[in-house]
Amino acid sequence: EHRLQNSGADWTIVRCSVFNQNFSESFTEAIRHGHLSMPVGDIQEPFVDAEDIADVVFAALTDDRHIGQLYELTGPRLLTLPQVAEALSEALEREVQFHAVSVEEYALELVQHGFPEEEALPVAQLIADVLDGRNATLSDGVQRALNREPRDFAEFAREEAIAGTWSLEGVLS
Repeated sequence: EHRLQNSGADWTIVRCSVFNQNFSESFTEAIRHGHLSMPVGDIQEPFVDAEDIADVVFAALTDDRHIGQLYELTGPRLLTLPQVAEALSEALEREVQFHAVSVEEYALELVQHGFPEEEALPVAQLIADVLDGRNATLSDGVQRALNREPRDFAEFAREEAIAGTWSLEGVLS
């Protein structure tokens, strides 16, 4: 980033952490079954919506007012994983429980769900490393770039639930 900023070129930097869409893509089956687990402690994350990220990047690419700006993108509030499970439960009108597990336990869960054994432990460790609490701050990047509030996780969860992302259709009890 420093090289880019000092290069004389036009630049805009967009930074973000964990996306809402991880729950509608990577963790779909766990949520369908009502048991979301991850190798994390009691941390808070500023989950950001990928649509907000896309809107900021589009604006940066199409409007010169963004040249020379650094945008840290977060959602509007910090959430713990139990709070994420509560928002999912409310949106789905059925319980989704969160369980903190060790890296090794999470890797075993990944393998049990068809993840390649040789990749499970490194992926579990990556998730633990990313979700270590270091990103527990809110920023105003979405507001500065788009002049609007970022999308809240609860709104994301409601829309995905309505769309059937976590539908129980075809899920064996």
